[in-house]
Amino acid sequence: MKAICLSETGAPLELRNLPMPAPSPGEIVVRVTAAGICHSDAHYRAGTASTAAPPLALGHEVAGVVEHLGDGVNPDRLGSRVALHYLVGCGECMQCRSGREMFCDQGEMLGKDRHGGFAEYVVVPAANALEIPEGVDDAVAAIMMCSTVTALHALRRARFRPGDRVAVFGCGGLGMSAIHLAQALGAAAVFGVDISTAKLNQVSEVGAHPVNARELDPANAILAATSREGVEVSLEFVGRPESVDASIRAASVHGRAAMVSLMDVPAPVYTYRDLIAREVDVVGVSDHWRQDVVDVLAMAGSHLLRLDSVVTRRVPFDAGAVNDVLDALDAGTSDVRAVMQFG
Repeated sequence: MKAICLSETGAPLELRNLPMPAPSPGEIVVRVTAAGICHSDAHYRAGTASTAAPPLALGHEVAGVVEHLGDGVNPDRLGSRVALHYLVGCGECMQCRSGREMFCDQGEMLGKDRHGGFAEYVVVPAANALEIPEGVDDAVAAIMMCSTVTALHALRRARFRPGDRVAVFGCGGLGMSAIHLAQALGAAAVFGVDISTAKLNQVSEVGAHPVNARELDPANAILAATSREGVEVSLEFVGRPESVDASIRAASVHGRAAMVSLMDVPAPVYTYRDLIAREVDVVGVSDHWRQDVVDVLAMAGSHLLRLDSVVTRRVPFDAGAVNDVLDALDAGTSDVRAVMQFG
């Protein structure tokens, strides 16, 4: 099969021929129809985040059609449209039994530790494939597998409650998903912070409050808009020290600031001003749970959540096109989320 692979760290992805995957008992082979292109893929290409040895097909936001079944898999699953939970745990350890498979010592991630969705086919445990509700586009289902489910997990880690005010720092795929989710779940107000005019326009179009961090201090702007009270939930998706600082300063008394983005430098935290004086909680967010995937797909199926506008670029199954998207992500793209589509 053809696959777009990381062949060498720091080099462009390449089209390669890989062996056609065969399912073991309990596994399925999925023909990929759509694969989201995430900023993590740019990190893997650059070598700032580790991966399995190349050649490796990247891509962890995957949707497709079940084409082959391993022994023991329900035959009714053949031909179904599915989206793939990208965290593959052992299923037996305490973390897996508790639903926290992202902390499984033997766990693997599609497109990082094993071949992912930048390929014609991918093999996964049958339990990792969840049916896509009727009426939900494959490209939208694909981005839900990272952008949306991680945003939902961030809201849950930040103990979001209906009526809370929410600030979202960084309005790319995760940030826009978080805005849509917060609105759907009953937020009193949502602020979207970014420096991209195109992204801020989309924030405004969906009824949230845009905050241009290029023109003003976003924390001060949010405090001014909330009568100096701040927001109960602050989500950081940018990965820069100044964004971490602002996301904490924007939090209210007993506010919760969730850190989601990856960065390799320290962020300043003034413990009295930022944490003690208002008893602010800072929490970390690592990926998501399978239950988050179940819940997001159910929300999409019931039309409580519509994310078509989050997919702002679609590219073909072509190494050059994918590298162009990754280059744009490195440079700071105005696209919210790009998706590679097959066929």
